[in-house]
Amino acid sequence: MLVREGNASVLDDHPFLEVWTWEKRTAKLRNLMALVSRIRERRFDLVVNLHRFASSGLLTAFSGARETRGFDKNPLSRLFSKRYPHPIGKKGDANYLHETERNHALVADLCTIHPPKIHPNAAANEQLIQIDSRVSGEYAVVAPASVWFTKQWPAEQWIRLIDALAPLPVYLIGAPADHALAETVRLATTNLSVQNLCGKLSLLASALLMKEARMSYVNDSGPLHLCSATSAPVTAVFCSTVPEFGFGPIGEHARVVETNTDLACRPCGLHGHRDCPQKHFKCALEIDPAQVAQNA
Repeated sequence: MLVREGNASVLDDHPFLEVWTWEKRTAKLRNLMALVSRIRERRFDLVVNLHRFASSGLLTAFSGARETRGFDKNPLSRLFSKRYPHPIGKKGDANYLHETERNHALVADLCTIHPPKIHPNAAANEQLIQIDSRVSGEYAVVAPASVWFTKQWPAEQWIRLIDALAPLPVYLIGAPADHALAETVRLATTNLSVQNLCGKLSLLASALLMKEARMSYVNDSGPLHLCSATSAPVTAVFCSTVPEFGFGPIGEHARVVETNTDLACRPCGLHGHRDCPQKHFKCALEIDPAQVAQNA
């Protein structure tokens, strides 16, 4: 499994995978070409490319593998042995495909298909043991941040949600860069049982914390997918994007909350924006925290 540097820790101690990383932040091209050489040395029977951009297309096309597969959206897909469609759904499309289904199509003839799964390790469990007040199942997790502004439910909305969850203990999770946002939320809420764990947990420890929670509340962002990969109960708040794109939560206890208003500007793109193109951000501000907290 080849992943970008920074994402590999979610696969630490994985029982079935050898994990390689690509360092993109420094010497991007040089590291990419080194990977081409490394892949060719292994003389793989099959390379499956789930990425839709040129860099991975180059790795696939020049891998020297006996067979190569990928999506037809990849600019180098004409050099693959087999190409597959990658249809993105539209708002209101009841028959859209989830990203896992699109990915599974590439290998459906080779193996039995299973839901996504990661394997939290002993180190992740040890991190959670250090959270003294944790009582299994009797807490909620909130991941308030997103890389993109228009995918992130505003801080004032998270504050109102956490107020509504009281007296249930709440753990705030995220990357080190999310600590300031989470601290703003923690200091403003009236819920007295809130801990800011941003930057203190590994990805696997965060996944395990959400797996054992009564409910996790997330944006359309990375923690959503950690919940899907651990079958964790999750409520996902979708602002500018829509679940019909195929990146919503999956699992028996997965729930999506979005605005009830049919906004002509939503979705405003497949990915998020750094600010609302219409300057009103109604897709986020019109979501009622009481609706998000429902069935907490």
